[in-house]
Amino acid sequence: MRIAVVGAGGVGGYVGGRLALAGEDVTLIARGRQLAAMRDSGLRVHSVHGNFQIVPVQCTDDPATVGPVDLMLFTVKLWETDAAARMSLPLIGERTTVISLQNGVEAEERLATILGVEHVLGGIAQITSSIAEPGLIVQTSAQARIILGELSGSRSARAGSIRDALDRAGIDASLSDDITRDLWSKLAYICAFGGVCAVTRMRLGVVLQDPDTRTLFLNCIRETVAVAQDRRVLLPSDLAERHVAFAETFGAEVKPSMLNDLERGGRLEVDWLNGAVVRMGRDGGIPTPANWFIWTALKLHAATAARPDGSAPST
Repeated sequence: MRIAVVGAGGVGGYVGGRLALAGEDVTLIARGRQLAAMRDSGLRVHSVHGNFQIVPVQCTDDPATVGPVDLMLFTVKLWETDAAARMSLPLIGERTTVISLQNGVEAEERLATILGVEHVLGGIAQITSSIAEPGLIVQTSAQARIILGELSGSRSARAGSIRDALDRAGIDASLSDDITRDLWSKLAYICAFGGVCAVTRMRLGVVLQDPDTRTLFLNCIRETVAVAQDRRVLLPSDLAERHVAFAETFGAEVKPSMLNDLERGGRLEVDWLNGAVVRMGRDGGIPTPANWFIWTALKLHAATAARPDGSAPST
């Protein structure tokens, strides 16, 4: 299978590396120091599931040199979605499948608009990994899982073949009959995990041990459930409790990518996560005070980090 991974960061580098190690024809689309390091010394992955190195690794910053592929895995940050999708048009052939492994619930619609709805499946990555240094991916979670599914909820041969390829690569993959519901469920979790850890600058264990930040964590999820239900996406009424129980299976030292980005002064996805819940809540008249607090506390940093001179946006 010819595969292009658009965005060779923590998730894209790990998944693409595993697929390449399993013998798939993988090209990583990257840029900057990450691309330079991979060209120089390959892709290195340090993982709780076993370390490996791909030398040489196929990588480029120009999708036109790759041409149409069977599968495109889309793993860029949310603010890069539209530009990266337009850049990726040379990768699209008649039978190309595109799977977003991004956060949030809006990327699939953007990709469908730019690349063609017939190409797009929904996807969820339950993988904790990051770029430790250019060319080195560190994957720390016991779970390394991908859920994928047709946006229509149907089963398809293409989804099954992609699941099988991921399984062969050592990634636990499963098919969903309602990927939209599952995307909203993940959004609820990420808003709490990423948002509360980032706004407190604390790791997961500390957040869940303190009764007040634990309540904030729960309320972020409950609000997201209410917004989803207003948009006719039915999530379990006890999803907050389920997600907390799930979070407690991780080690106390686990950090979300949003906190990692905050600590290194990088741009945040908060506008597309907690901010999206606030925006959609306002549209439906659903109060979202917990998500509003997190979004409000972090949005100025997110905006400032996006500006080359580090200045705050004008109002």
